[in-house]
This record gives sequence, structure tokens and C-alpha cells, in this order.
Amino acid sequence: MPKTPAATHPPEELGLRERKKLQTGRKLWTVAIGLFVERGFDQVSVAEIAAAAEVSKMTVFNYFPTKEDLVLLPMEKHTGEVAETVRDRPAGCSAVAAVRDQYLAALDAQDPASGLCDQQAVLDVLRLIRDTPALALRARAASVRAEELLAAELRTASGDGDDLTARLAAAQLLATRRTLVMANQRRMVAGEPAGSVLPEARADALRAFALVEHGLGDYCGG
Repeated sequence: MPKTPAATHPPEELGLRERKKLQTGRKLWTVAIGLFVERGFDQVSVAEIAAAAEVSKMTVFNYFPTKEDLVLLPMEKHTGEVAETVRDRPAGCSAVAAVRDQYLAALDAQDPASGLCDQQAVLDVLRLIRDTPALALRARAASVRAEELLAAELRTASGDGDDLTARLAAAQLLATRRTLVMANQRRMVAGEPAGSVLPEARADALRAFALVEHGLGDYCGG
């Protein structure tokens, strides 16, 4: 989910050069999103972004190699997060529990990756992706990549080399997470405050991951 450009370490741990690079990246991202929101993604050139940010066009490309990167690169840096969550889970913790707990923590933090974030910049990015086919297509490709990474991690973690089960599990876990995220995003875009939605979003997440953990059973078998 959309995130603003961020450093791996807190700003106080970075040197002057690294802080300046971080500030420049954030400025370029902020300027670009503002122009895209005002005029539309396809109507804004990289040269215009550079002029508005008072940098060279080459500087923009040094930070964001393509125009699409100006919207999606911060989000794509987190593509492997769920796979990393499974890899780094405590001993004895199931994959389902690890992904569930990581998602609940993101909800509590109102992290954009949970869909439960009402910051204006995040909402602007969501609308841009929704309304721009090229961005929507690339966002879907990032989701496919996240599923591939998770399946590979699950296959390794299981130790049995069962590729089909790993892929099925990855698909179920990420589809569950994606469904929850999209439900939250719809409510944020509609104008609901994140804080007021949080209790229901948590309850929905617990119910959704319980279905993954225990299966659908005789659902619709009536």
C-alpha cells in the first residue's frame, strides 16, 4: 500500500548526506503527487516536476527512474514485507499467525499498508492509482510479485518442497490481506476517520484470518 518515501533508519541515525538525499526524495515525491492530483498523471511531464521542485530533470531520474516510480516506488519497496514476516517469525509461530499479527500491528499503527490511513497524501495516491490504468496495472504486478516472494518463503519454511501447497497458502494469505486492505481503503476514500474504523477493522481481520486458519468447511453447503 502507498507509503511516502522513508529511510531505513531514523533521521537522527543518518549522516548529513543521507538526510539531504532523503529530504530531496520526499520533496520530489510531494511535488509530483501534488501536480498529478491537480492535473492528472498523464498530463504532467517529468520536466515539469523537475521545474516545480527546482532541480534538474536528471536529478528526478536519479531518484525515480520512471514517472510511474514517482507514485509507486515507495510502495514497491515494501513488496517483500509479508515474506519477510514469515521468514522472521518466532519459533513455533505458524505462517498464518505471523501474517495476521503483522497485519494487526499495521492496523494499530494506521500504517498505509493496512489500508487504514486517512492522511491526505495517501488518499491522493490511492485515487491516482485507481484512476490511472498504467499505475493500476503496475500495482497489480507488485501484488503478483509479493505473492511469488511469499510462496518461495513458505516453500522454504515448510521444508517439504511442496510447491503447490506453498503457492495455495501464499494466494490465500495475500488475498485475505488484500481484501481487508481494500475494504479499509474504500472507507478512507469515502471520508471515514481511521480511528473510528479501527475497532471494526480489527474484528474483521481476526475473523478473516480465522477463516484462513480453519478453512471454509461447509460454507454454502446448505
